[in-house]
Amino acid sequence: MKYIKINPADNVAVALEDLSKGEVVEGVTLLVDIPRGHKIVLRDLKAGENVIKYGFPIGHVTKDAPKGTMVNHECIKTNLEGLLDYKYDPLDYVKAASSVISTEGPSPVISSGAEGGVEKSSTFKGFRRADGQVGIRNQIWVIPTVGCVNGICQQIVDRFKAENPGHPGVDAIVAFPHNYGCSQLGGDHENTRTVLADMVHHPNAGGVLVVSLGCENNQLDAFRELVGPVDESRVRMFKTQEVDDEVEFGLQQLREIYAVASKDVREDVPVSELRVGLKCGGSDGLSGITANPLLGVFSDWIVAQGGTTVLTEVPEMFGAETILMNRCQDEATFDKTVHLINDFKEYFMKQGMPVYENPSPGNKAGGISTLEEKSLGCTQKCGKSIVRGVLKYGERLSVKGLNLLSAPGNDLVASTALAASGCQIVLFTTGRGTPFGSFVPTMKISTNTPLYEKKPGWIDFNAGVLAQDEPMSAVSERFIDFVLAAASGAPVNNERNGYREIAIFKQGVTL
Repeated sequence: MKYIKINPADNVAVALEDLSKGEVVEGVTLLVDIPRGHKIVLRDLKAGENVIKYGFPIGHVTKDAPKGTMVNHECIKTNLEGLLDYKYDPLDYVKAASSVISTEGPSPVISSGAEGGVEKSSTFKGFRRADGQVGIRNQIWVIPTVGCVNGICQQIVDRFKAENPGHPGVDAIVAFPHNYGCSQLGGDHENTRTVLADMVHHPNAGGVLVVSLGCENNQLDAFRELVGPVDESRVRMFKTQEVDDEVEFGLQQLREIYAVASKDVREDVPVSELRVGLKCGGSDGLSGITANPLLGVFSDWIVAQGGTTVLTEVPEMFGAETILMNRCQDEATFDKTVHLINDFKEYFMKQGMPVYENPSPGNKAGGISTLEEKSLGCTQKCGKSIVRGVLKYGERLSVKGLNLLSAPGNDLVASTALAASGCQIVLFTTGRGTPFGSFVPTMKISTNTPLYEKKPGWIDFNAGVLAQDEPMSAVSERFIDFVLAAASGAPVNNERNGYREIAIFKQGVTL
């Protein structure tokens, strides 16, 4: 298969491989070469006429576009503008489910096509924590309350690893440097405190050492109060200004945490305990055709098992937000989703920035031309399940099923927010490739096979085979097994490479 027309209503097709001038697509002879992922005009379009993809307008052409030519960012313009008024118009299956399904229970099984439904129930091997959460890793994290002690945290970790090569019983011991914790005001200060507190409570951490300077805005006593009750055999906190040798003191604290955490063992856990973040970055024209629909099938399967998935990147919902709104379980959830969307638009407007300045140069090179096109592909990651919850930035999960989370599209900021919400793993689709990892396993799924073959050290799973006629049923079956293996301890590439970072959302001034 060389191309695909995604929806019968579409007036463009998408090249699944590089096509040459003179080839025939849907009875149309190509007048130009078409790179993989780019859009082929199937009928003459007049200036101002909408381009239809996925069955929806993705913008309008700015000049005449004859059939057989290519539509890209140079000749298409978004139809989006400003704040919008929305009306709750739930889909039929949402109406039907609302009367019989508890908001705490699993959503109905939604098949993503005849070949997309997956009918299997599984367990994975995870770590049951005393607070009822389940981790998929048993790691020890060293978290600075402020950037001033980043170096001290790393010294403590390096010294401990030298004493304990391989640190048996613990998957990793990691320091997470960041630039914040002081010279911040208002929302930025609270974002820092909240995300770091979320990390302390994360089930992937069998132990946590919090290291403070002592004079920063993020005062340790106030932070300790925000964190709340903890198991003090696993969570320790100290101020470096109050001890003589901060590295030796921290090292002793780490030794005591390790003595407890290293005894943790995996046990069989139902997949209903999984909380999975859904993210994309470096998208291309195949993202909405291969990798994102694959995550949609996976998301529907996990949710049907009673598990949880979380979709974020709010600016990349713009243009497809009504699809999500009409899948909300009730009007209260709809209202929260409206605020999620409009609050983020107002954030752009307050900064004097264009709301729809998206996609990125890499997206455009890969075949994505407008934000509507990007959003319609992006939202496919969450399948067709009912939206059960809406989270503010830094808020932790409380409702099972599909949740929406407020965070920007930036890869590391959004992935950090997903992990902070309680997700044990982030599934990250990409058509251009990226090596980074957040503080939880960050699995990369390629949209195309050439990327998978070129970057085996970055990409964990290849969804590009879907463009090579492998059926969704077979690929989704393999993918579920692959994710459950990772949840049971199999490392993903960002872990093998030691790429683990955090990034906290910053909006305001720095003192």
